[in-house]
Amino acid sequence: MKEAVYLETVHQIEQKLYRIAKRLLISHEEAQDATQEVLVKVWQRSSELSHVKSIEAYAMAMVKNYCYDRLKSKQASNMSIEYSIHDKSHDQSAAFEAKDRLSFVEKIVNNLPDKQKLIWQLRDVEGATFEEIAEVVQMEPTAIRVNLSRARKRIKESLEQIDAYGI
Repeated sequence: MKEAVYLETVHQIEQKLYRIAKRLLISHEEAQDATQEVLVKVWQRSSELSHVKSIEAYAMAMVKNYCYDRLKSKQASNMSIEYSIHDKSHDQSAAFEAKDRLSFVEKIVNNLPDKQKLIWQLRDVEGATFEEIAEVVQMEPTAIRVNLSRARKRIKESLEQIDAYGI
């Protein structure tokens, strides 16, 4: 792979890789490290990637595996989650409400099983197709749909419970 092709590819997928790493590791710094580590590995293996159908899916699988390894080794130092609310109406109460809602969703998603968390991130946040997700998680599309459905159902039920009871 030529340097120009690599840089163009990296430019297109770097933010997706970061968001996946952030979802799994939570820490901004850990996610940046994971993204950079994977991008370096992709560059180092660039001569071997001619047989790979999708470098994006290949890199996403690498990020997933790297993050799981970090979590398993207990070296991940999860830090607080950062939120950025851009409210054009300058309504502070709406901004605080949105921030609280995001906080609840983040907590719910972080309590999902790892596979469901990753599939939800890839499909609902990144907009990946089921075929792309299948390449990353090494599962059949039917199993992906089941896990996605369960994740969405759990998120919905948890939010409904919060809305009904106040916490």
